[in-house]
Amino acid sequence: MFAKVLVANRGEIAIRVFRTLREMGIGSVAVYSEADRESPFVAYADEAYLIGPGPAAQSYLMSETIVRTALRSGADAVHPGFGFLAENAAFARACAAAGLVFVGPPPDAIESMGSKIGARRLMQEAGVPVIPGTPDPVESAEAALEAAGSIGYPIAVKAAAGGGGKGIEVAAGPDELPRAYESARRQGKAYFADDTVFLERYLDDPRHVEVQVLADAHGNVIHLGERDCTIQRRHQKIIEETPSPAVDAALRERIGRIGVDAARAAGYVNAGTVEGLLSGDEYFFLEMNTRLQVEHTITEEVTGLDLVREQLRIASGAPLSLRQEDVELRGHSIQCRINAEDPLRDFVPTPGRITRYVEPSGPGVRVDSGVVEGSVISDLYDPMIAKLVVLGADRDHARRRMLRALSEFEVEGVHSLIPIHEAILKHPDFAAGGTLREFVEGGGYARSTAPVGAELNGARPAAEREARTVPVEVDGRRFVVTVVEPEHPGRTRLRARRAAIAERAARQQGAVDVVRSPMQGTVLKVNPEVGDEVAVGQVLVVVEAMKMENEIVAHDAGRVEEIAVAPGDQVTSGQPLIRIV
Repeated sequence: MFAKVLVANRGEIAIRVFRTLREMGIGSVAVYSEADRESPFVAYADEAYLIGPGPAAQSYLMSETIVRTALRSGADAVHPGFGFLAENAAFARACAAAGLVFVGPPPDAIESMGSKIGARRLMQEAGVPVIPGTPDPVESAEAALEAAGSIGYPIAVKAAAGGGGKGIEVAAGPDELPRAYESARRQGKAYFADDTVFLERYLDDPRHVEVQVLADAHGNVIHLGERDCTIQRRHQKIIEETPSPAVDAALRERIGRIGVDAARAAGYVNAGTVEGLLSGDEYFFLEMNTRLQVEHTITEEVTGLDLVREQLRIASGAPLSLRQEDVELRGHSIQCRINAEDPLRDFVPTPGRITRYVEPSGPGVRVDSGVVEGSVISDLYDPMIAKLVVLGADRDHARRRMLRALSEFEVEGVHSLIPIHEAILKHPDFAAGGTLREFVEGGGYARSTAPVGAELNGARPAAEREARTVPVEVDGRRFVVTVVEPEHPGRTRLRARRAAIAERAARQQGAVDVVRSPMQGTVLKVNPEVGDEVAVGQVLVVVEAMKMENEIVAHDAGRVEEIAVAPGDQVTSGQPLIRIV
C-alpha cells in the first residue's frame, strides 16, 4: 500500500479522500491555488503546497506543476478526485512516467470513454444498447440539419469530449438546431478544448440511471447497483438516490450486466460509472465516467463500502475485496447537492461569503463539505457548498429523513438550493417516484413560491420581500412565526401609477433598455452588433459562471445602441452589457 498520496483537487472531494487516507494510515498531500489559501481542505491534509493563481487553468489544471509537486512531497500516488484532471489521459500518463501511481483507470480506457463518439462505437461492438444518433462527428450546422431529419426531433447536440452536463444543447425543431449546434461546439471548445460534436435522439423525459462498477487488474469486474439521477437542472444532477424507484430486481440485474459488459469492453480498471437513460423498459448506454462520481456517497451508504478505499486497494495492485454475490443493498439513500445557486433566477450561481453555516446531524445523516462559516464560494470554481446524504430503511423513510436534515441545514450569505430541495422532497410526484422535470426546470417551482395575486397587484416575490422570524407565546406555548409585512395598498397603487407614467413617457421618447449581467463571470460570446434589431427573448450575451454557460436575453425589442463588453471580459453582477433603444 502507498505511504503518501497527493490529491489533485480541492474542496469537499479533497477532504473526502483525505479522510480515507487518514483511516488507512496513509500520508496526505494537498495542492491549492492562491484563492484557496484559507480553505478547510488545505489545513486538513498532512502537507499542502501552493501551485498557482486562482483560475483553474493556472493551478488545478497544470498537470506538470502537480506532478512536480507530488515528486517534491515524496508521494507514491496521485488521486485526481472528480473534475479538473480526473479524466485526463495525458495527466495519467505523466504520473506514470514520473513513477507515480494514478489512482484511476488506465489512460487508454480514459481515452476510449472520453470521446462520446468513440465510446458509442465501442459499446455497439460489445453489444451494449446505445441511443440512436450520428456515428461520426457533425462538421456543420447544415450537416446537423440533414442528419437530424433522419434521427428525428427533439435532438441533442453533444460535445464529443463533454461530461458533467457540459456541452449539451437540445433543439426541439430545425429552427433551434443551428443555435444549439454552435453553443455545443463553443462549450466543447471552452471546457474540453475540443469542439467536435455529434447528434443523438433526445428522449422525452427519461430516467437517468447509472451503474457503479469496480474492476481490478486481475480481470474481476462487479457492479454495486444503480443510482437514479433523474432530478437535474441544465443536464446536471442535483438529487440522486439508490436504489432507483423505477428499477426492480430483474431490471437491476440487466442494467448491472450492461455496466459490467461496458467496463470489460473498455478494458477498465478501478472505480467507474456507466451512465444510461431508462425509457420505459428500454435502457440505453449514455457515457462512462472514468472516475469517482460526486454521488458515490449514496452507493457507499447502501453497500457499506468505502469506494475511495477500494480505489486505493485496486491502484496498489490488490484484487477486489468482494465478489458480485457478496454485494447486498441495504436500505435507501438520497443525496442533495447543496449548491450556491438561486433557483428563482434560473439557477444562476451566487458566489460570496457564507455568513452563517450550520450542518445537520443525527441518525442516518452524512454531510460531505469543504466549507465553514466565513468561507467564500468563489466564482472561479463549481458552486458546491456541501453534499447532504441520508440513509433510511426504505425510500419514504429516507425522504422524510432528508426533509428533517434540510430543515436543520443553515446557510446564509449566499443563495442555496435548500429551498428547492425541500420543495422537491415534499412534492407528491417525487414521493410517487416521478421525474419533476417541469417543476424543476419548467418554472413550476418559481410559480409555487410566488405569493397569491402577485401577478395582479404588482407585489414583489416573496423571496425579495422583507421577512422577520419572531418567537411568540400563546397560552404558555412557544411558537416561531415568519412575518412578511405586506406592502401598503396605497403604495402599491402609487408604484403602479408611476410605472404606467414611465411606460407612456418611454413610448413617447424612445425607451432605453440596459441589459445587465445577473452574475459575476466571463463573457463567452456577444451575438449582436451595434445597430442590429433584436427581438424579445433573443440571446444577446453568453456569460460563463462557475463552469455554467448562461444566456442573457433581450427583455424588450429594439435596436442595439451600445455594447459594453467583448468575449473574454470579466463582468460583475449588475454590470451593464448592452443598451437597447
